[in-house]
Amino acid sequence: MKRSEFLEFAATAIIAGAALLGLSRFDSSVYNNYVLLAAAFLRGHVWIVWPGTYIDALLYQGQHYVIEGPVPALLLVPVVALFGVHTNQTAFACVTAAIAIAAAWTVARRLDADLAIATWTTAFFALGTSLAWCAMYGAVWYVAHTVAMMFATLAVAELLGRRRAWLVTLLLVLAAGARFTLILAVPPIVAYLFWTLPRARRLAALGALACVVVPAAALYVAYNYARWGRPTDIGYVAWYHTDAIGESSGSPFRLEYFTYELQSFFGTLPAIVHTFPWVQPGYGDVSIEVTSPALVLAAFARGNRGLIATLWVAAVFVAVPSFLYYADGGAQWGMRHALDFVPFLFPLIVLGTFRVPRAVTYALCAVSILIGGWGLWYWRTFYDHFLVH
Repeated sequence: MKRSEFLEFAATAIIAGAALLGLSRFDSSVYNNYVLLAAAFLRGHVWIVWPGTYIDALLYQGQHYVIEGPVPALLLVPVVALFGVHTNQTAFACVTAAIAIAAAWTVARRLDADLAIATWTTAFFALGTSLAWCAMYGAVWYVAHTVAMMFATLAVAELLGRRRAWLVTLLLVLAAGARFTLILAVPPIVAYLFWTLPRARRLAALGALACVVVPAAALYVAYNYARWGRPTDIGYVAWYHTDAIGESSGSPFRLEYFTYELQSFFGTLPAIVHTFPWVQPGYGDVSIEVTSPALVLAAFARGNRGLIATLWVAAVFVAVPSFLYYADGGAQWGMRHALDFVPFLFPLIVLGTFRVPRAVTYALCAVSILIGGWGLWYWRTFYDHFLVH
């Protein structure tokens, strides 16, 4: 980064981090699976010391295993080495979300957004999605999103910067190490990078790429052997077979779940009630057209056709598993599974602001931000007991 760019990034991260930590009240999530997994790594094994049924962990051959990706736990290792299992996982979620927000600011500025557009769109990224809510509560499922968004948005920033294929791939692989669906963004983005490289540089880029992909794949296989005794990951499938809302056989990804997910993403509205505040979001999902209307700006993106097509393909690829999954995210404000593809829609949103009147951009972002802020307030006021103990 240039010095001015870095200063903007750092200032955004500090402001966002302070705001998120304030929202979190420094509550330490009881669902601290990643802290427990980091502690397990420090002890030299991959199973966790299981404190009780409130921790989602798969019982397999006498031990309990965290099925979520290990990257957040790896990031927590040095902190857990200092503070042990009392490490505040929610504070970690706030820090990673703040870096994601700062990366979104950088994306907006690298697309030549002025200060006003960068401010409105970055605020939408933070509050008009489920990101701030995930950081505020910091439970295992939500930390996976904040870490994945951090790395994915940094990857997009690099895609708009020096465009080093190895670094973009590394960042996306790290994102996938928190939310597995992000791995589907790698093929279209890497293909775009190689397509736009001069022929003379492609072989060197391929070698650098191999230096990322091969070790990552080897580590993933080794991790699976350490948990399951086989090269592939059976965690989510085994969990699906034992989950009360799952099935005893088959895959958790099925076409039959598409209509259920479609309803969750686009057809779940808050209820009108006769008591204050008269509008009641569900304890589960609220559709994204309600919480995030500014997403529509992505449809107006114009510019580099190759880049825009690549971002759309990456977003669609990453979204597909969420539309076929048996669960829609459970306790949440908004639709948190959408966070997996928001990093690829965000630059399209910024590009879309250049083609619509500013008043429309400001209105869509403002509505999204106000609804998001209301959702945070509602959860803190009425649903807090579900996630804070």
